[in-house]
Amino acid sequence: MTSPPPTDAELEILRIIWTRGPSTVREVHERISDMKTVGYTTVLKQMQVMHGKGLLARSDRFRSHVYEPVQSRTQTQRQLAASMLRQVFDGSARQLLQSALAGRKVDPRELKQIRELLDNYERKSK
Repeated sequence: MTSPPPTDAELEILRIIWTRGPSTVREVHERISDMKTVGYTTVLKQMQVMHGKGLLARSDRFRSHVYEPVQSRTQTQRQLAASMLRQVFDGSARQLLQSALAGRKVDPRELKQIRELLDNYERKSK
């Protein structure tokens, strides 16, 4: 069973835990508080909801609960990209890429990496 896609607020918490590793609510709250004002109980409730949704696993081995993501960053990114591709671009990878590149200056190194990814994908699909 896959968990539902994370909301923006849930992604913010996941990014912190992906970077830090398994974390307590207090540790996540401290990191979020560096960026914006948010209450401890708000972060606690959000992480409890994420645990209920299957986005976070919780360990009771320690005095404080320690949370960790159920899915890796890569798995979550792929799930969100597939969902966006279906919902927003009717499954068209070309439209997704065109929209992602439109209206912004793309670093030449990033363009080279995109070309290499496409070349590798094409070689693997033959």
